[in-house]
Amino acid sequence: MTAIEETTAVAYTAEPGTSVHDHIREHRDKLRTVLGERGAILLRGFEVGGVDGFDAVVRGFSGSAPLTYAERSSPRSTIKGQVYTSTDYPADEEIFLHNENSYQAVWPNTLYFYCIEPALTQGATPLADIREVRRAIDPEVREEFVRRGGWQVVRNFHADFGVPWQEAFNTTDRDAVVEYCRTKGITAAWRSDGGLRTTAIRPVVHTHPGSGEEVWFNHATFWHVTSLAPEVQEGLREIFDDEDLPTNTYYGDGGRIPDETVAHLRAAYRSATTRFDWQRDDILIVDNMLAAHGREPFTGPRKIAVAMAEVYDPAA
Repeated sequence: MTAIEETTAVAYTAEPGTSVHDHIREHRDKLRTVLGERGAILLRGFEVGGVDGFDAVVRGFSGSAPLTYAERSSPRSTIKGQVYTSTDYPADEEIFLHNENSYQAVWPNTLYFYCIEPALTQGATPLADIREVRRAIDPEVREEFVRRGGWQVVRNFHADFGVPWQEAFNTTDRDAVVEYCRTKGITAAWRSDGGLRTTAIRPVVHTHPGSGEEVWFNHATFWHVTSLAPEVQEGLREIFDDEDLPTNTYYGDGGRIPDETVAHLRAAYRSATTRFDWQRDDILIVDNMLAAHGREPFTGPRKIAVAMAEVYDPAA
């Protein structure tokens, strides 16, 4: 076992021909312990068996089937079953660090990434220890969020723009959407253009279910309009008023988060960020409540498969 230079993940490098499934069966307890300490594990050089083998890794390591991608926020394509492509954004765009589904009432606790085809240049999945992110944030900034009720996300699903509500909620039934939102602490309002506006208020800090540590687990930075590339921000604001943006974040009481506060939060994530270059058949396992992930811009045919497992409900 060796740690790859400049990354949070602990790397396990296999002898040629070693089955990843055999390795997980033999070392699962140790691997899970390391995952809970470090937040990410990289399995490199193993025989995987393609997408079917990747699906089997999820089942073997988590002891359950991959989860369906629900309450979607980004475009993905299904590869097979509950194995998806990573976010289908243009190759020249960065995807900022975030914790998967931290805007939801429940979320997957374990994430899996599988390198089918690496990029020619860049294309890493950077990681950031969100315990370190929390420590890097000015205590007054953290306390302001807590004092004002956490953070709020407003999503506007516009007809003919972005991810449609039908895809986000995996249904065409409006009543089913409203019922889903009611059970998940989301306020849903239908727009006059046939779209949907949802509002949810969530905590900024959660307690890790294994270690009991406090972690900065939220989408407040990722979904704030100023975290978009400047040209994307300008384009969206030419089309929409701020209250109608596809996504934007606020304090829990609905107040505006100052741009300089969000810039400070972005700097805290970047200060904790590490990276590695993908190699074909790499498998990255991430504790979603210990490590945030993102995506570098890239050139070439990069194809990374993604799966999620072990749903976590803090209310339970």
